[in-house]
Amino acid sequence: MAAQICGNYEHKHDICYCSPNSTCDKYEPIKMVNRKSWDEFRNNGLLWWINMILHTFGWAIVTEIDEGKIIDVYPARVKFRGFGEKNNTE
Repeated sequence: MAAQICGNYEHKHDICYCSPNSTCDKYEPIKMVNRKSWDEFRNNGLLWWINMILHTFGWAIVTEIDEGKIIDVYPARVKFRGFGEKNNTE
């Protein structure tokens, strides 16, 4: 069977960006969400950054760490606001 190519849409990098009902042989669904680990989120500084915002409202994302590995993550109400100088400069 010969490959069907869409005539109405452009193919970029040899992938078809047609509708999900396309009969084009080059159609691949676009992955919209890529799951990442909490370790990567934390190591990239995103946990610190989002907690800076959450602290303004008395909230935080808490990570429990055992032997260098994150074992639990949960939201919590907190009494403190912001981080100390050591946390902000590392």
